[in-house]
Amino acid sequence: MNKNKTDKSNSIDESQYSTETHLIYGKNISKKWDYSHHVVPPLSNSVIFRLDSVERGAEGFIEFANPAMNDEHEPIYIYDRLGEPNKDLLEENLAWVEKGETAVSFATGMGAISGIFGVLCKAGNQIIAHKTLYGCTYSLLTRWLPRFNIEYIPADLTESDSLEKLINNSTRVVYFESPCNPNLHLIDIRRIREIVDTANINRTEEEKIYIIVDNTFATPFCQRPIELGADFVVHSLTKGIGGFGTDMGGAVIGPKKFEDALLVFRKDFGAVLNTKSAWTILTYGLTTLHLRIKRQIENASRIAKFLESHPKVEFVNYPGLKSYKFFDLAQKQMRDFNGNFAPGSLLFFGLKGDSSEEVKEKGKQMMNYAAKNAYTLTLAVSLGHTRTLIEHPASMTHSVIPANELDSHGIHPGGIRLAAGIENSDDIIHDLQKSLDVI
Repeated sequence: MNKNKTDKSNSIDESQYSTETHLIYGKNISKKWDYSHHVVPPLSNSVIFRLDSVERGAEGFIEFANPAMNDEHEPIYIYDRLGEPNKDLLEENLAWVEKGETAVSFATGMGAISGIFGVLCKAGNQIIAHKTLYGCTYSLLTRWLPRFNIEYIPADLTESDSLEKLINNSTRVVYFESPCNPNLHLIDIRRIREIVDTANINRTEEEKIYIIVDNTFATPFCQRPIELGADFVVHSLTKGIGGFGTDMGGAVIGPKKFEDALLVFRKDFGAVLNTKSAWTILTYGLTTLHLRIKRQIENASRIAKFLESHPKVEFVNYPGLKSYKFFDLAQKQMRDFNGNFAPGSLLFFGLKGDSSEEVKEKGKQMMNYAAKNAYTLTLAVSLGHTRTLIEHPASMTHSVIPANELDSHGIHPGGIRLAAGIENSDDIIHDLQKSLDVI
């Protein structure tokens, strides 16, 4: 470490600065890379790294499996799949913003979810998960993990006390999204923590139950589950954190003691975040997170109120509406970096009709019109984008769930998911009005 870096680290107390500012500047001094003279961290473009000696290479492999060993000095980089500067810098900032001890990035959000399940669970274990899940997570739990004798137990965790009856000696993980995808239901994280703590009292370390929360919908700007009692947070970095829909990525944030296992799992299963994607998310996504999400919340709040008052709309699920059944819980859990209410950028709504089939057809008619005629409504999956996106979960993101089981999963067959962008909200509402006029 050069003298200028040492002097700077001694003169700046990062704790005096806000989270918003920290997202832009990151760690004042990082052992991951000497970039003190770069205003923006450079893009690392090499898969392999030159080693000065066989001994240095051997030391690098030893340190990879024991990441705590290199906390006191700069890491020895060997091969991209083991680690490289852009991913390491991104992971430092993700851990900081989610208030976890460590973060490990993955190629996608599903890579991150698979990674933490793979690290925590083994054959004979059980995962209790909320009944409403992203379609690919549901597919992982029902189609693939049972092949490894890992059991999925669905539960309604909005009624958190039901969890106590489901926990048994095989339970290893309690997993949920909050807000849930796509219906925006909320789960009381602190209450789940209390129940799991009680269950863990007489358990050994190997038998301990861990709480994993998918925080993709909220982003750390709106909610930090680890502060509320979760053990791990998972993210699809493709969404709100990435912010521009240009790069895929995922992350697990949690206790330091699991870092080595997560890194080895990532290496062996190959779910490694692309270097250029890590750089893009670090440089553009995280630094603008607070600006984008603030604007998206403003837009989502206006859109929710417009839809709630529209005569053709049956219901609107949005944590920021006082009429929403989870509003009180949202007030407690969904708070931004400065303690302000931050109900998020997504909403789920359904149209009026005499039957589920009629409602579904009306929703398709509205979205098809918007796809061809609306300037600010894009028919596309994903969320957290600068553009406002609409989609029909029952036909698209959650199509893996059989139609006759949607209701039991808390998903309205005709429900429409809207992810607010950063456009002028008047324009979004104008296009919504036109699209509703055709049904």
